[in-house]
Amino acid sequence: MMTNCNEYVAYDEYVAHLVSKGRAAQKIAEGFDQEKVDRLTEAVAYALTVPEVALKFGEKLVEESGMGIAKDKQAKMFSKVKGSYAQMKGQISVGLIEKDEATGIEKYAKPIGVIGAIIPITNGEATPVVKSLMALKTRNAVILAPHPKAKNVNWEIAQMIRGVLKAFDAPEDLVQAVDPDYVSVECSQQIMAQVDFILATGGTPMVRQAYSSGNPAIGVGTGNVVSIVDGTTDMDAVADMIVRSKSFDNATSCSTENNIIVFEDAYNDFVKAMAQKGGYVIKEGTAEKQQLVKTLWPETPKNHDLNRQIVAQSAERIAEIAQIPVPAGTKIIMVEENAGYGNNFPLTGEKLSPVAELRKCKDFDDAVTQVEQILEYQGKGHSIGIHTNIDERVTALGERIPVCKVCVNLPQSLSNSGSWTCGFPMSMTLGCGTWGHNSISHNATWKDLLNFTYVARPIPSWQPKDEELFSKEIVDALK
Repeated sequence: MMTNCNEYVAYDEYVAHLVSKGRAAQKIAEGFDQEKVDRLTEAVAYALTVPEVALKFGEKLVEESGMGIAKDKQAKMFSKVKGSYAQMKGQISVGLIEKDEATGIEKYAKPIGVIGAIIPITNGEATPVVKSLMALKTRNAVILAPHPKAKNVNWEIAQMIRGVLKAFDAPEDLVQAVDPDYVSVECSQQIMAQVDFILATGGTPMVRQAYSSGNPAIGVGTGNVVSIVDGTTDMDAVADMIVRSKSFDNATSCSTENNIIVFEDAYNDFVKAMAQKGGYVIKEGTAEKQQLVKTLWPETPKNHDLNRQIVAQSAERIAEIAQIPVPAGTKIIMVEENAGYGNNFPLTGEKLSPVAELRKCKDFDDAVTQVEQILEYQGKGHSIGIHTNIDERVTALGERIPVCKVCVNLPQSLSNSGSWTCGFPMSMTLGCGTWGHNSISHNATWKDLLNFTYVARPIPSWQPKDEELFSKEIVDALK
């Protein structure tokens, strides 16, 4: 059984006890061989993706948080949990994992210790499972710290994982969750202060706390994805991808298309194709636009405080709140914005809902300039996308734009965190590089939760002669 938090009078005492139990369990896990580790990860991945189990947790999270779509959350469990397990299956994470005959270097994998896993409300169903799998694969212990509106689901998921561990003769305390009565910002802060390593997924303030905790951390930056549509690909396919991505789980993910930039000569075709898929456009300069902006940001837009009543709600529900008539079956709302960027144009930023800003551009150079200005306001480091058949445009984005991921002819939220049809690693923690104030530029996986010991042996000298090391041109130039 997990600890009854009522035994403790302060967060630091409660967390200290969790960490103590995690350390004891992790010491036992440190003696596991690869076969034991792999049996545990397989068992947990299977148990949590049984269809009725995945759906149950999706339904419970929707009920508890009031956000998202249960069937989409079930699909997320299928893709992210199974995908994360598929990436680690058969991979060596114990002992000698690499030997370089040329250098004589041997590389040994070792656990970090106790991981503090900060879990967001938006992905409170799959994230605790994926992070638990990452910890088990690397023989670490993990403490799952959820958002208050996902505390009960987080607890139940942890209980189920612990049951699997017990059935396979492993310490249950390898996976712990904060007791629902103790879930709070203060408790999460204590976890970050006391663990050996922090794996943080959540809002920017929480991630910055992780980095300032004094302990090593991996966190993510703010997502504000921009996608370019240049009209060179099938427009029906483009519309289908954008609508599927932007409406998935009511846009709980920060990885969705928040801004869409369309070439002027393809704009009408794009709007028509989107309408057929459930996309509704609110025109520039209309009362509808003012109503929607006021609904998303009831206070001064400069505060960046989204109306929590619209986060991860359906497009039709948001339109109802804003008192805007939309066609039945509307899945996403696009709002024209062809003026400026930044504080006075809040639609430029993240909206955490099936609402996207829609812009026109004259040509590719204009599109790139607009992308840069949007990201300068919000979302630098995360992801962008383009729908195109022109490879040179993809190359230009890869070389120029300060993001860690460029999705080409893909649905953003269903791809940039990894998918079965995209090469990005499956992950619930997307690194945004130093552009997004992060320590990594890749999608975090189990490999990020390992320490390494390197062993060197004598090899023949590889010291080159000066004439081999330095060119005659440089030598002569500096004489």
